[in-house]
Amino acid sequence: MSTDHDNEWYYCLKHHAVEPYAACKAGDRLGPYASQAEAQAALEHVADRNEQWDTDPRFNDPDEDEDDDEEKVEGAWGPFRF
Repeated sequence: MSTDHDNEWYYCLKHHAVEPYAACKAGDRLGPYASQAEAQAALEHVADRNEQWDTDPRFNDPDEDEDDDEEKVEGAWGPFRF
């Protein structure tokens, strides 16, 4: 019997391993991913996204020495919407 989760894979942060849906609790893992290979690369994806976040000027606070009249970034979203 096939379920919706049969093709989902997760990277478990507790065990540092790729696991199927019915393994560790959601709070201990990243995913879902479509394949075991994608799940294995989960930490690389996280590092890439963190780097993008850290270098994206839309998501960085202005230096304390800069004026508050700084130009606003067009297209900002969520709590960063101006």
